[in-house]
Amino acid sequence: MSKPVNAKAEKDLIEAFLALENADECRRFLHDICTPQEIADLSERWLVARLLDDGKLSYREIHAQTGVSVTTVGRVARFLQTENYQGYRAIIDRLKKK
Repeated sequence: MSKPVNAKAEKDLIEAFLALENADECRRFLHDICTPQEIADLSERWLVARLLDDGKLSYREIHAQTGVSVTTVGRVARFLQTENYQGYRAIIDRLKKK
């Protein structure tokens, strides 16, 4: 069971991300704050979100291509489609505009 998020710590982390000025700073910060496995997990979820958004592959095909569990693919799909958070959607749409 995961522990509840400390709201102040989460806000501080968000502020730290917003203070990053370029991709190199972001990479260095991620490598300082995350374990290699956490970076791999985050990277895989982001890849899954983009593949789901593309709409060309089924959950099982995404699993076969990436090695990410079908359960994780489903979880990412829920967050991509739900109106509650929309973090994936906001960034995917913003990057499409570039």
